Amino acid sequence: MGEMLNIVLFVSVLVCVVSSSFAQQACGKYSFSENRQFDSCIDLPVLNSFIHYNYESSSGKLDVAFRRTGMTASSWIAWAINPTATGMVGSQALVAYQQADGKMKAYTSPVTQYKTSLEEGKLSFEVSDLTATFAKNEMTIFATLALGKGNTTVNQVWQEGHLSDNVPQMHSTSGGNVQSMGKLDLLSGTASSSGGGNSKKRDRNIHGILNAVSWGVMMPAGAIFARYLKVFKPSLGPTWFYLHVGCQASAYIIGVAGWGTGLKLGSESAGIEYSTHRNIGIALFCLGTLQAFALLLRPKPDHKYRIFWNIYHHACGYTVIILSVVNIFKGFQILKPGDAWKHAYTGIIIALGAIAVVLEGFTWIIVIKRKREENSDKIFGNGANGYSGRRA
Repeated sequence: MGEMLNIVLFVSVLVCVVSSSFAQQACGKYSFSENRQFDSCIDLPVLNSFIHYNYESSSGKLDVAFRRTGMTASSWIAWAINPTATGMVGSQALVAYQQADGKMKAYTSPVTQYKTSLEEGKLSFEVSDLTATFAKNEMTIFATLALGKGNTTVNQVWQEGHLSDNVPQMHSTSGGNVQSMGKLDLLSGTASSSGGGNSKKRDRNIHGILNAVSWGVMMPAGAIFARYLKVFKPSLGPTWFYLHVGCQASAYIIGVAGWGTGLKLGSESAGIEYSTHRNIGIALFCLGTLQAFALLLRPKPDHKYRIFWNIYHHACGYTVIILSVVNIFKGFQILKPGDAWKHAYTGIIIALGAIAVVLEGFTWIIVIKRKREENSDKIFGNGANGYSGRRA
């Protein structure tokens, strides 16, 4: 037993060593043209990007090569150091793209605001030997930076986006494009992702789950309770009403919590806007609040204004359901959580729709049957009275 344990331990250590060696070799074995050599390289966590560099701690000089694979001629890349913060604003960027004539353009751009088109400008530190290459769907920026002594750990940001008429356009505001930042330790040759990015990703997931469950599932389910359980009034009594109110009230409370997380995310993501998703969310909150007031303003069934309340209540309710489903799918496009989540929600909506169709037919059958019975009773009663009258 002891020998077996030693063998397992040895194999595990060997696998770890080989895996670590392979990971280092995957980046380190890359060969640059023109005999360029770099002592350190790091496989960055997102956007298929790599950073290669030589650093002289005595002078603070940094020779760097930023490499991005899977590129096209209509794309741009950028790598930046932010001396003052961890995000995009304040970054001192190196930018490159292929021009319409096929030549590469590499230049510096200080980022002073969101939605920048990366205009050319001077950085807060000196940059020399700035060039770029594009071959085999791989774009690389080369440069020498004079960072100064003592700057051994820097905040780095890297990006990619599309071109339009030789002008860099706004990069994507989802996926790896909002996670491409972190710290770079020039001495140890390690890079870490931004901790804030993980926190924000968690908040985005909470936002998505709360809204999908409340607006996207509970609201349609509550409407089904109200519309189709009424037909069983004689046996169920007011049960349908309590189920409907309980489901919709819970959905509204959870939905408001999800809406609140959306507001928090928006305040923490200046410059990143999802206008359609945001506007639909605001509309849902307003309509949902109106529905909550509808419970307080609900007149008695025989009240002369009840018909107007019914129109208002039903119009708001069905509008909320339609907008909710649309906005959930808008959220999937933004979060990109994976096809499994989208397929699962699609299956739930299809199931609720199928249940509604079946119950709609069943309800009409019961209603028509009851009307026939009522008409039959009236006819039978009139016939009996008439027959009795003739006999008299």
